[in-house]
Amino acid sequence: MSPRNNKDRLGKKDAGETPPVQSSITTEDLLSFVVPTEMVDLPSRGQFYAEGHPLHNEESIEIRHMTAKDEDILTSKTLLKKGIALERVLQNIIVDKNININDLLVGDKNSIIVASRISAYGPSYDTNITCPACFANAEHSFDLTEMEVKEYAEEEFSELGVEKNSDGTFMILLPLTKAYVNVRLLNGHDEKKLNARITNRNKKLGTKEETTLTDQFKQFVVSVNGVDDKIQIGKFIDNMPANDSRWLRTAYGKLVPNIDATQDFECPSCGFEQEMEVPFTYNFFWPK
Repeated sequence: MSPRNNKDRLGKKDAGETPPVQSSITTEDLLSFVVPTEMVDLPSRGQFYAEGHPLHNEESIEIRHMTAKDEDILTSKTLLKKGIALERVLQNIIVDKNININDLLVGDKNSIIVASRISAYGPSYDTNITCPACFANAEHSFDLTEMEVKEYAEEEFSELGVEKNSDGTFMILLPLTKAYVNVRLLNGHDEKKLNARITNRNKKLGTKEETTLTDQFKQFVVSVNGVDDKIQIGKFIDNMPANDSRWLRTAYGKLVPNIDATQDFECPSCGFEQEMEVPFTYNFFWPK
């Protein structure tokens, strides 16, 4: 057995050894840690909020980074069942408490969702994708930093038969029926109503259908040829020629300020390539 080293046993050090560096951070400093914040660009640039709204003509919004407490909210079974877990977290991370997350335009809300995910878990988003060509399932990695702000294309309005009204709505002339359709931009309240309508319908029918195009049209169409009766608007939308439906969808997509969520996808099985929208699946806020 080798002899014991008295220096090690007694904790003594050689004279030439450097003593450990003492941290300058005190317990008080640790407990007073301030969560970082960042400014997020708004696709709307604040142009579609009424005077008096905190975001009127504001180009960005300040949010704080997500915390462990926010993760608790995202995993709350009660809040998830009610469908308000993400909404609660987004409301919490907005610095200006005068701003209601549901008052935000959908595109602005999407921008906050992506920014908060990047700051919390990084820009790499790995999720399963089903190839549209061979239907093979494969994991694909999306870079969330490649999502850029897509401002509404006002320079294309004349080509699409779109006119901006003074009240913030837009008039779209459909090419086939020649109907004038007045539309508005959707916000968080509209999203909740749309989701509730689909949920109630699925309960009645015992199905699991997703939101359809006609559901979306009925949510953002204000009037058709000056008629604002919801029943009449619904009948028109249900019987709208496919040509007009596609035109309305394209025109509305151009005028809505949002983030561009399309990225290149290549199937590892068959080599099929195309642009694809980044899918916001259940694991968006819970990466591996």
